[in-house]
Amino acid sequence: MLCQKFCVALLHWEFIYVITAFNLAYPITPWKFKLSCMPSNTTYDFLFAPGISKNTSNLNGRYEAVVETKLNSSGTYLSNLSSRTTFHCCFWSEEDKNCSVYADDIEGKAFVTTVNSLVFQQTGANWNIQCWMKEDLKLFICYIESLFKNPFKNYDLKVHLLYVLLDVLEESPLLPQTGSFQIAQCNCSVRECCECRVPVPTAKLNSTLLMYLKITSGGVVFPSPPMSAQPINVVKPDPPLGLRMEITDTGSLKISWSSPTLVPFQLQYQVKYSENSTKNMRKADEIVSATSLLVDSVLPGSSYDVQVRSKRLDGLGLWSDWSALLTFTTQDVIYFPPKILTTVGSNVSFHCIYKNEKKIVSSKKIVWWLNLAEKIPQSQYDVVDDHISKVTFPNLNATKPRGKFTYDAVYCCNEQECHHRYAELYVIDVNINISCETDGYLTKMTCRWSPNAIQSLAGSNLQLRYHRSSLYCSDVPSIHPVSEPKDCHLQRDGFYECIFQPIFLLSGYTMWIRINHTLGSLDSPPTCVLPDSVVKPLPPSSVRAEITGKIGLLKISWEKPVFPENNLQFQIRYGLSGKQVQWKMFEVYDAKLKSASLPVPDLCAVYTVQVRCKRLDGLGYWSNWSTPAHTVVMDVKVPIRGPEFWRIISEDTTKKERNVTLLWKPLMKNDSLCSVRRYVVKHHTSHNGTWSEDVGNHTKLTFLWTEQAHSVTVLAINSIGASSANFNLTFSWSISKVNIVQSLSAYPLNSSCVILSWTLSPSDYNLMYFILEWKILNEDSEIKWLRIPSSLKKYYVHDHFIPIEKYQFSLYPIFMEGVGKPKIIDSFAQDDEKHQHDADLYVIVPIIISSSILLLGTLSVSHQRMKKLFWEDVPNPKNCSWAQGLNFQKRTDIL
Repeated sequence: MLCQKFCVALLHWEFIYVITAFNLAYPITPWKFKLSCMPSNTTYDFLFAPGISKNTSNLNGRYEAVVETKLNSSGTYLSNLSSRTTFHCCFWSEEDKNCSVYADDIEGKAFVTTVNSLVFQQTGANWNIQCWMKEDLKLFICYIESLFKNPFKNYDLKVHLLYVLLDVLEESPLLPQTGSFQIAQCNCSVRECCECRVPVPTAKLNSTLLMYLKITSGGVVFPSPPMSAQPINVVKPDPPLGLRMEITDTGSLKISWSSPTLVPFQLQYQVKYSENSTKNMRKADEIVSATSLLVDSVLPGSSYDVQVRSKRLDGLGLWSDWSALLTFTTQDVIYFPPKILTTVGSNVSFHCIYKNEKKIVSSKKIVWWLNLAEKIPQSQYDVVDDHISKVTFPNLNATKPRGKFTYDAVYCCNEQECHHRYAELYVIDVNINISCETDGYLTKMTCRWSPNAIQSLAGSNLQLRYHRSSLYCSDVPSIHPVSEPKDCHLQRDGFYECIFQPIFLLSGYTMWIRINHTLGSLDSPPTCVLPDSVVKPLPPSSVRAEITGKIGLLKISWEKPVFPENNLQFQIRYGLSGKQVQWKMFEVYDAKLKSASLPVPDLCAVYTVQVRCKRLDGLGYWSNWSTPAHTVVMDVKVPIRGPEFWRIISEDTTKKERNVTLLWKPLMKNDSLCSVRRYVVKHHTSHNGTWSEDVGNHTKLTFLWTEQAHSVTVLAINSIGASSANFNLTFSWSISKVNIVQSLSAYPLNSSCVILSWTLSPSDYNLMYFILEWKILNEDSEIKWLRIPSSLKKYYVHDHFIPIEKYQFSLYPIFMEGVGKPKIIDSFAQDDEKHQHDADLYVIVPIIISSSILLLGTLSVSHQRMKKLFWEDVPNPKNCSWAQGLNFQKRTDIL
């Protein structure tokens, strides 16, 4: 039954408030206001002294005294009122103490009467109310606190808040329907305090929120007049976060904080702080729009207490609650700045205030030390004032890491002592080389740089930044205020690599490395790159290599790449094919050429050839080397000469025949140019004329010698033709008896060398050369031979000689007319000591010379060491006082 009556009452009041809401709604202010209520049967006339109007708003102290007297004499107490008693309520505040009461007269007509709030304060029911919008802009909160001063306050308190959000069109609110009001959730505590929460959609922040309260206490209902607010105008921010204090580089105390969330308007901040130091005490309260405040004249050993709150900068709004109290105490020695990060070649300064026990040291008595090992010269000191000393470091060098310390410690000291605190100086070499190259397709530019120069700076973050100009590079690159970061990736070789794609070939890319650190940011010297000037072309294609016929040159041809379109120079490298090619280089500066012919020492070898290119004006890079091209071994000319050959003659005494077997060695490539397909032996006799025998690839031919003279020539034939210069050998019965070799001696040097010497007698025949044969006696072993020039009379034969074997040596003189009679020996010479001694000299003399040089060197080194050993600790007598004036070159007898 009670619930039904309460609901009917709510509907009744809702209907009345809907009609009067817009003209009578109390505008909610950003500060606290009060709700006061009185019974409706209270006669307003008794509240006013004679001659004072009911509607007056200028109530003085005399009037208030009259009100208090009449109320005390009326004997009316709220505690004696019934639940059916109707109350008239009004809103008022400390700024406006007039209360407008909405009531009905005897005739049932509504009227408004203005009454001083003191009437309600002393005789009515009163509540403190404050409403605001939370910083998250999602909840509108009203806080209600009971202020009863009589027994009525002991009853239970219940609060209902009814609200509706109205859209505003053309400054005229739309009248809400009777059932459009919603009831907000209100929670009341045991301390007679209630909190009501109204959810507000983001789209409705600028709408009008129309509300009224239904307060129930002890069964009595206290209806409030309507009130209205625009949520966006009563925002109460959360307290600032992250409150912190630090000494700045200029020696001031910086108080900074951050806003807890992002709001759609700027905030202002109120900072209150107090300073407690040995010299003074001060308190301050300042309002700022930034999130920091600087406090000057900071002294060592001082403590600071700070709190901050915030409020909307423009328009209405509420102050947030104060942040938590933060206390900061300065050190006994203050460095500002406490740490400096700078570059090589720069000048930096440190300031210091030194407190010794309870007294601040005069700046004239402060000295500076570097790493407590090097006293800084006084010429680098400056006195800023009575307490602040300054030291300057000019033209700094890079800091050398000392173990785990990557900085230099700067100490500010009293004349007698140094405090353990110090400032830190980081000097970094930021000269970072950035190299870029554009690919051969002109589609991307790759830039590389090494971070090795700044690896000692722990906690640093490196970033490449760049600015692209519309056309070309400036003469002096500079860091542009508008720049973009570029993603770079660390490669295995320790370099960072960044790729620009797409690119503008004629735009200037000014780039630098930014070193981000907690101490600040440093920039490397900027460099400007024009993509068109750093092109690395594609390597030449279709590279071919061949040895030209007849001329005998290495011919190399290629095709230039499509890009770039500039004139190109070419570089050729070539060498004999193998695991490790010994390259030779050749430059081609004529951009129109597509081939080159080079002389090579061996026309029959396989050559490997590669070609690369670069812009003729010198800009850009050399391309990669082309795919290797190889020559193919082919015959380029006829063989230079035929093979050297010799003969073995076997006689058949019964048939009186001589069989001649010709022996020759295969031609080398340098002589055959470059191969031999077959050998042809040409015969010439006086009776049978001339004929030829094709022996193919064999190196031996036997024929019958029947005539007095028989001449043979061996020709080498390749794919081009027969050899042009050939050896001839004539076999003559008469010449074979000519003996011009008078003596022949053989002297063994060792198992691999034998010296042969011979003497000749005069002859009328034309001697061309000698043929030397040797073989092991008593064995059917192979005969070895070689050709010796006719001008020699001594020859070293290199072979593997077995000391226990006997060898036969034969020396044949070869004349133009035929082969002469040989000189044959079957043993080494034993009786000729002179020749043996001469032979030994070739071995002994070099050994004696080498040993002598080694001995002299050893004696020289030993002599120096002995002098050092015996005289190192002997003092120089000239440096002794007793030896002054003595002549050490003159002998003195000692008795």
